[in-house]
Amino acid sequence: MSDLANIAVVGLGLVGRRHVSAIGKCRNSRVSAVVEPRVHGQELARQQRLPHFETIDDLIARARPEGIVLATPTPLHVEGALASIGAGIPVLVEKPIADTSQRGQAIVEASEDHGVPVLVGHHRRHNSLVSVAKQAIDEGKIGEVRAIHASCWFYKPDHYFAEATWRTKFGAGPVSVNLVHDIDLLRHFCGEVVDVRAQAVPSRRGFENEDLAAVLLRFQNGALGTITVSDSIVSPWSWETTSGEYPVYPKLPQSCYQIGGSHGALSLPDLRIWTHENCGQDWWTPMAATGTPHEANDPLVAQATHFAEVVVGKAKPLVSAREGFRSLQVVEAILQSAAAEGAMFPGPASPKRNSVK
Repeated sequence: MSDLANIAVVGLGLVGRRHVSAIGKCRNSRVSAVVEPRVHGQELARQQRLPHFETIDDLIARARPEGIVLATPTPLHVEGALASIGAGIPVLVEKPIADTSQRGQAIVEASEDHGVPVLVGHHRRHNSLVSVAKQAIDEGKIGEVRAIHASCWFYKPDHYFAEATWRTKFGAGPVSVNLVHDIDLLRHFCGEVVDVRAQAVPSRRGFENEDLAAVLLRFQNGALGTITVSDSIVSPWSWETTSGEYPVYPKLPQSCYQIGGSHGALSLPDLRIWTHENCGQDWWTPMAATGTPHEANDPLVAQATHFAEVVVGKAKPLVSAREGFRSLQVVEAILQSAAAEGAMFPGPASPKRNSVK
């Protein structure tokens, strides 16, 4: 094995190209090949002088990599992941791990049965500000976590939907496409979700999916979480526009997460800890905010670096297949609860199921 882990990228769409760029910035890995059946993607591969194959089976047979990144459409995740695991090749599967938790469970079982690591692409966990926030919570700097709230409000323009009409269909609303990121972080901060209640509002643009949803979560430790998400609200309060993770979004000096504890509160991504003066808990006592310094990083590059360490056996996946599976279960429970609460989606409402197992 060379000093650089040979990583192949499957899919050269928008996300796949970002993975290629991120791996190119790593000191411990390199892109060895790509899989792309489309002519446009193959031309991009040629421009970057990367060997390209039309199928993952061809890749494994003719240019076996040491690791594989799956940046394919979600319905193809299971097929690609099982091919990689069957060949004994560690794989990074983009989020969500699968289109349904039932199908995602096949990846979990294959990974654990064969001992082949799977890293799920919840890249926000690799953000240094998330690591600092998690450490502050674990060290008890805000006391016992009692509640957490996340605002996920943004406005996707009409041309976003016109360019890909699948985005207007059932299952492609902001709950399925966007909220899975936030669910993963809320689980990371607060632990497992045991109960879900949700309501959603049909798209005002006439699409099949929702454009607004509100969610109440109960965590195993007794904390409660609330989330509102919309792709049709103009606001500065979303992870995309406050964290600075991805430069295509304007970075705004706001926070979108508030985590409330028995001794203080933490806001993200500004990493300010609010406490009463003199270490008391008294709403008549003045409050002050303390900033928490951290060194900013590119979470996609950090994730790629981590994946290379997983590939060579130096690390275990930060977000395993089972972790990605559990976040997907919560998203499914949100959709099921929203459907049961009202005539949200076409066809008969799904049976109400609030518990998450």
